[in-house]
Amino acid sequence: MGRPAGLRVEHLEVALGIRRGAPRLSWRLPGGAREQRAYRIVTDSGWDSGWVASGQSLLVPYAGPPPSSSQRVEWRVRVRTDVGESALSDPAWFETGLLSAEDWTAAWIEPGTMPSGEPGYRPAALLRVEFDVDRPVVTARLHSTAHGLYEAFLNGERASDAELTPGYTQYDARLQVQTSDVTPFIREGRNALGVILADGWFRGQVGLTRAAAQWGDRLAFLAQLHLVHADGGVTVIGTGPAWRSGPSHIATADLIEGESWDLRRLPRGWNEPSYAGDAGWESVAVVSHGYAGLVDSPAPAVLAVEEIVPVSVTRLGGNAQLVDLGENINGRLRLTNLGPEGTTLTITHGEWLGPDGDLTTDHLRPAVPFLPHPLPAGQVDRVTSAGVPGDVFEPRRTTHGFRYARIEGHPDELTPDDVRGIVVHTDLRRTGWFTSSNDRLNRFHDAAVRSFRGNACDIPTDCPHRERHGWTGDWQLFVPTAAFLYDVAGFSTKWLRDVAADQWPDGTIANVSPSPRHEGREGPIAMLNGSAGWGDAAVIVPWEIYRAYGDRQLLDELWPTMVRWLERAERMAREQRHPDRAAREPAPHERFLWDTGFHWGEWLVPGEEVGDFGAFVAADKGEVATAYFAYSAGLMARIAEVLGRDAAPYADLAVSVRAAWQAEYLDDEGRLIPDTQADHVRALAFDLVPPRSRPAVAARLVELIRAAGTHLGTGFLATPYLLPVLADAGHLDVAYELLLQDTEPSWLVMVDRGATTVWEHWDGVDASGVARDSLNHYSKGAVISFLHRYVAGLSLVEPAYRRFRVRPLPGGGLSRAEVAHESPYGRIEVRWEVGVLRVVVPAGTEAEVVLPDGRSFSARPGTHTYRWEGPDG
Repeated sequence: MGRPAGLRVEHLEVALGIRRGAPRLSWRLPGGAREQRAYRIVTDSGWDSGWVASGQSLLVPYAGPPPSSSQRVEWRVRVRTDVGESALSDPAWFETGLLSAEDWTAAWIEPGTMPSGEPGYRPAALLRVEFDVDRPVVTARLHSTAHGLYEAFLNGERASDAELTPGYTQYDARLQVQTSDVTPFIREGRNALGVILADGWFRGQVGLTRAAAQWGDRLAFLAQLHLVHADGGVTVIGTGPAWRSGPSHIATADLIEGESWDLRRLPRGWNEPSYAGDAGWESVAVVSHGYAGLVDSPAPAVLAVEEIVPVSVTRLGGNAQLVDLGENINGRLRLTNLGPEGTTLTITHGEWLGPDGDLTTDHLRPAVPFLPHPLPAGQVDRVTSAGVPGDVFEPRRTTHGFRYARIEGHPDELTPDDVRGIVVHTDLRRTGWFTSSNDRLNRFHDAAVRSFRGNACDIPTDCPHRERHGWTGDWQLFVPTAAFLYDVAGFSTKWLRDVAADQWPDGTIANVSPSPRHEGREGPIAMLNGSAGWGDAAVIVPWEIYRAYGDRQLLDELWPTMVRWLERAERMAREQRHPDRAAREPAPHERFLWDTGFHWGEWLVPGEEVGDFGAFVAADKGEVATAYFAYSAGLMARIAEVLGRDAAPYADLAVSVRAAWQAEYLDDEGRLIPDTQADHVRALAFDLVPPRSRPAVAARLVELIRAAGTHLGTGFLATPYLLPVLADAGHLDVAYELLLQDTEPSWLVMVDRGATTVWEHWDGVDASGVARDSLNHYSKGAVISFLHRYVAGLSLVEPAYRRFRVRPLPGGGLSRAEVAHESPYGRIEVRWEVGVLRVVVPAGTEAEVVLPDGRSFSARPGTHTYRWEGPDG
């Protein structure tokens, strides 16, 4: 037999700088093996686990000697399976960072003169130090972080390809440290370490309100360089009083507003040894921020992951030219033709064109009731050329959501050779693919994937331009889809730790995480936090990550956060009543009816507008809140069972809340009040109605859909469940009709109107071509999970796809569909054409195969082909 493969540490491809003494190890079984019976791990230090009788091959805790700081551990694994004993795997490794505060000798430093100016328009600072290396270096590691964004250089070379470091976290509690392998950049003799330091999320503008300085008003940097020599000695160079700081060519740097350079002011050679220009620079200020809260990241780094050649560059009126990338992205432009000295280029980024064919950003300007006036859209970069051949403009302290860029001020005709679109997001491993015989469905699937990529920039954002916030509701409804498309285990873990850090003492979950102070419990819009369907992300997201990856430890880590959230909902239901009920005597069931506090409700239902925001805030949305209360209580019972905790209190709570929902919103004849598509969907998806009522509720949902001209009427929360509940209730034909509907509101209208990403609103671009709000919001793209699980037919049964079901449901005139998923155990493939189904089952798993004619089979590892006959065969 073969050997184990796909070795991983935690959820990382590269585990450099981790801060865990006992990281979890994973591997895939050799091909053809049905089950693992034992494993044996060995390391380069001589530790040997011996044979451990276990079927666990995912997230196995390392049980060897605890590593010290900056120690690399190389490991291999051998397994015994039902088909024999394997050979030893190829090696994998993990390397620790600085594990404790005692390992730090460097001091925090600030620029001698703090960059100043209006928020959004502050310059970046340069920091540098030179040092000597007197003997050969075997390995070199740079441990670094900042208050602000930093980009480090060693001897003129970027120290890492990571972008937007140190990343976005709840800085009051967690600040990430990057560990970079800089061995190739160190030389014997004189060396230089330089840093560009800018505002970033820490001090710059964030969110819809453009609030600034949310975690502090001063930039700072911390770094420690460890050089291990051939003789075993170690040299440590850290930030401290020897460093110098000076002004930069970066006149402004803001994540939302944009970035501006004047290359005539670039101090050339500033990040290289023997730079004489720093004679006029200032000494840095040494400050005391301590080392508490320094953490590693469980997620991959943010990288520049792709370069896009523009499909066109065309001349507009005057001195403006329009770059069209052909698709909506999150990232930036790279310009290599900057014009003669003194040429100033202004680059405005946007998603859509106006009626005149020019770029428009009007729809990206924040305009909400609690703002006094619409705010600027931002997304404007500027560069002034020095006329030096080889100069390149590529702003790395900002990102933009855009397809089009208007470049003003260039005297030449630009061509696609002068410009590249640089896609920037977390370097997530792709794990899921879908295609079918319907090209429009394929294009919508691509748009949904692209929308997620555009909103996976260190945190799961709602959009890559107007807000860039980690909205809890967005991620809880999309995470099952995302976990199919990409490995989002570490990405979600990182974000959930901020959700936990942001939780209020009373259990409230913030709307967004990381939560800026302006939007937190002491901010002017504090009352908008704690909404059902948004706060429930604290329960739903860990559960979905457990289902997709088998990460039980994450459930245990988030358990206290979940408990406090459910206690808050239970307390509000028990102690408060909506004012509209004040005139009637409380009924017994009302102690489990959650109808107070602010809730976003279904949100963005087609044809509905908020109107009077005060009335919207005060409205009774108990039917939505109580539904989520019941759903999360039920999930908590299941989570408690997984963790070996007492599940009974949560199971009982779920029963009581469900009964309260029925008493309040289900009449004596089994009809729902209120009578909306969304509430019928939720009633079925969350199992809120008795079994005897389900057919009638599903039939009424179909009636509402037909009454709307066979159009959906769901908004934010219910849309992901709409097609699945129809299919499960025996209305597959209606599900396909909605899926393929080509008039507004529908998914395919987006495709037909030129969308390359998913819109925030169903009418994100109206019939006349006018754009509205964000055109890059992945939430409505969650429908593609229906393509994976129902059209192609692949669905999870046991965590991490240890067992899965293949049950394709052909319809809608499709003659073919196929899906592939790189599960934690290996690659699953499903492909059907009319009458023929092919399934690939990876080692260590088992599949239940159900054909469209109803016949079922059990499939072991290997490739299987099935045939069926009937209307679709």
